[in-house]
Amino acid sequence: MATQPDEDDTPENHRPPGGAPEDAPSPDGPPSKKKGLRDHPLLLIGGAVAFVLIAVGGLMWWLNARNFESTDDAFIDTHIVRLAPQIAGRVTQVLVNDNELVSPGQPVAMIDSADVETKVAQARAQQAQAQAQVDNAQAQIQVNQASYQQARADLAASRALAENAATDLARYHSLQVINPQAVAQQQLDQAATTARQTAAQRDAAAQTVQSRAAQVTASRTQVTAGQDQVQAAKAQLDEAGVNFGYTRLVAPVAGHVAQKTVAVGAYVQPGTQLLAIVPLEIWVTANFKESQLALMRRGQTVTVKVDACPGSKVRGHVDSIQRGAGQAFGLLPPENATGNYVKVVQRVPVKIVLDNPPSECPLGPGLSVSPVVRVR
Repeated sequence: MATQPDEDDTPENHRPPGGAPEDAPSPDGPPSKKKGLRDHPLLLIGGAVAFVLIAVGGLMWWLNARNFESTDDAFIDTHIVRLAPQIAGRVTQVLVNDNELVSPGQPVAMIDSADVETKVAQARAQQAQAQAQVDNAQAQIQVNQASYQQARADLAASRALAENAATDLARYHSLQVINPQAVAQQQLDQAATTARQTAAQRDAAAQTVQSRAAQVTASRTQVTAGQDQVQAAKAQLDEAGVNFGYTRLVAPVAGHVAQKTVAVGAYVQPGTQLLAIVPLEIWVTANFKESQLALMRRGQTVTVKVDACPGSKVRGHVDSIQRGAGQAFGLLPPENATGNYVKVVQRVPVKIVLDNPPSECPLGPGLSVSPVVRVR
């Protein structure tokens, strides 16, 4: 029995998806061929020109970019001055406002000075009292010196009388030896008594001289001690005067007031921060990678872009490069000799001084900037 062919096995059912057989000729003519880039010379020329332009542009950009080093890790920096009292007291006046521009020596706050004025008066009185004691001791020196000179004169007179009496007694003894009848015993006894009396007076005068000399020395010692007391009182007066000056807080530098926390009536202790002053002298601290410092030198020109002032580009120059990376000055410096070591590119602070800081832009510490240093 003959088998009928399946409908799916017919040649018509094995056609490509387009509907016509694979080898079937096109109804409009012979089959078309795909066109390549060779058939479009203008496209090849245009692509070649574009490649050359991109290559030249990239080369020019690289030749220009290699002359500069830049970083985003940079900010405005300065030495902020923080004012704190050196004595305790109650604030009686606050003479500045927030963000106010102050000049050097301008008063900013006053502390109650009543206690300090009392100590100044007390120290001045102690100094006057010590000076009076010195003056009294110096006057006593004059008196004691006069008494000393008088005692020496009395000693000289007593010595003369004692020598005369001793001479008379010796003469009487000589005469008595030669002629016992020439000198009466009464005369001899009287001469001996006179000799003893004058000798005693001479010794007493010598003791008086020594006493008067000791009094002169004591008076001079009192003067020295009094002068020491005067110096001590003067030191206390100077200290009180210094403390009196501390009741008046002044701005040490020119700048703007910031972080003012003091108010009238507040009781402050020594070391309590009352306000801060941002100096007018500012600079840029830029943290460059250590690999960017190969050609960076002091004095190279810098263009600084300030984020707070997008319309202005500030000129400056490299002032100095810190000797050491920032991580070396941390609270806990790294110990690379322990554990596994992974090399990390460190950053080094570079100080950039601004040549023309814009006056209309409120530059202050902490503001972000983007410096570009010309290294070639």
